[in-house]
Amino acid sequence: MLTRKQHELLLFIDSYLGRTGFSPSFDEMKDALGLKSKSGIHRLISGLEERGFIQRRHNRARALEVLRLPESIQPSAPHRSLNVIKGDFSQRLPGVKTGDAAASVSLPLYGRIAAGLPIEALQDQSSHIEVPAVLLGQGEHYALEVAGDSMIDAGILDGDTVIIRRGEIAENGKIVVALIDDAEVTLKRLRKRGNTVALEAANQAYETRIVPTERLKIQGQLVGLLRRYH
Repeated sequence: MLTRKQHELLLFIDSYLGRTGFSPSFDEMKDALGLKSKSGIHRLISGLEERGFIQRRHNRARALEVLRLPESIQPSAPHRSLNVIKGDFSQRLPGVKTGDAAASVSLPLYGRIAAGLPIEALQDQSSHIEVPAVLLGQGEHYALEVAGDSMIDAGILDGDTVIIRRGEIAENGKIVVALIDDAEVTLKRLRKRGNTVALEAANQAYETRIVPTERLKIQGQLVGLLRRYH
């Protein structure tokens, strides 16, 4: 599943190629998506290339080839069902009896969040998953798919689905969804350090990212994990 910005960039590149016969410049892509820097475009292109939507022709300047269009332009897929849920759910939703396994809540599934390198936030509610209501605490929740291995030492694997309680405040040391520069989002452990925030991976192969507090917004805190077994 593509993020909203990946989707927008892919369609922009495809349209631009159709009009001109060559790919847009990084400045044109940056301006079209309303991003502040070209580094965000580099990350988007890398993500699209990794997912098999585009291909770079390295022997030519400004050469991008669209291999396929995003699945999101097709009819919405049916709700997904996952069968293993982990997490600390000490508080229950009001009106739902503990042990009532039949009751469920449909949560928006916002797509893939990089647990390795940050990507932009996705605001697409076209997909949902069903979660047993007794497993959710108070507040509003949403789900994200995990891409990458930077949180494996915290038990979060590539392909897992994390359940996030929406909120702008989180305790020090908690795993959070952090929005950086209003353009990219990542799942990391939060460490507050004066006027900066450290976003720590749970994998020694990844470096800690230090971000000024004014550039970061907390989008929610991890409260649960779902995993599909094949």
